[in-house]
Amino acid sequence: MPHTAPHNPYDFQLPAELIADYPARSRSASRLLHVRADGGLRDTRFAELPALLRRGDLLVVNDSRVIAARLHARKAGGGGVGILIERLLGPRRALAHLRANRPPRRGAVLHIGHCELRVGERRRDLFTLSLDDGDFGALLQRHGETPLPPYIRRRPEALDAERYQTVYARHPGSVAAPTAGLHFDRALLSRLRGDGVETASLTLHIGAGTFQPLRGAAEQHRMHSETLHIGEALCDAVAACRRRRGRVVAVGTTVARGLETAAGNGAGLPRPFSGETALFIKPGFRFRAVDALITNFHLPRTTLFVLVCAFAGRERMLAAYRHAIAERYRFFSYGDAAWLDKNDGGAP
Repeated sequence: MPHTAPHNPYDFQLPAELIADYPARSRSASRLLHVRADGGLRDTRFAELPALLRRGDLLVVNDSRVIAARLHARKAGGGGVGILIERLLGPRRALAHLRANRPPRRGAVLHIGHCELRVGERRRDLFTLSLDDGDFGALLQRHGETPLPPYIRRRPEALDAERYQTVYARHPGSVAAPTAGLHFDRALLSRLRGDGVETASLTLHIGAGTFQPLRGAAEQHRMHSETLHIGEALCDAVAACRRRRGRVVAVGTTVARGLETAAGNGAGLPRPFSGETALFIKPGFRFRAVDALITNFHLPRTTLFVLVCAFAGRERMLAAYRHAIAERYRFFSYGDAAWLDKNDGGAP
């Protein structure tokens, strides 16, 4: 009897032409799908986001800045090596993914312009790299490219240096953008402030693991870790929002993970946090800090799609994605967005 692969409950079929290779003409020109708590769906525009927010709500954003993390090197004996920096470990050390016909050995020297990188120890699928002279900040500024996601079918262009970056990005360290934030322009943020909507930020540096598919069942998946910093100012802002009975609205799955990592008590109040988070949010998770979520449309069979299913209900999200596909929404990093009301327990 032929073997049949088990069905993955977080899978869906997406026409390739719906994957956005370029951003919308302007940041807030994207479409927005409102996935309501009662399961209803409403098509709107991101520029109309103020209609979904109310005075006293708190928008929490991820202010991490994308670094020019993609490099092209050559081995001493010839042959190219593709480098994607996963994390900077210091001015002269980094952790990176290497792509080559034959992976370089420990101690090998890679050349980028006049710079030499030495390959160090291997950590699972990653390699440590070190610079004898100079620092990685200058190297990336001179030779690095915007690390567009693997499903974008083109090389980086000049526009990506701006558009694959949020307007409020401050702290360099991510190798993938917190894409829900790409839809905000300064005019929209100013309008929201005028409407009495507060804004606060955390910093979560996104690694390339964000694109990795589930390894087997969700219950057995080992989550990658990312660096998170939450300061007193954000904790105070969330506490003030709770006192005035506003809603905490997470701009992106990274913000949801960050807030829930730091939510230290039943009241849903985050505590200051600085370190690594490997929190994997899946159905059954009890959200304590986040009341609503703004997010892009995610790859199937990924931890990001599992998270939104945990937040709004798996059947509801699969129905929302079927609707988005039928209505020709644009998917993934440069695509459209969704506003998700939290599952109230009334729908799976």
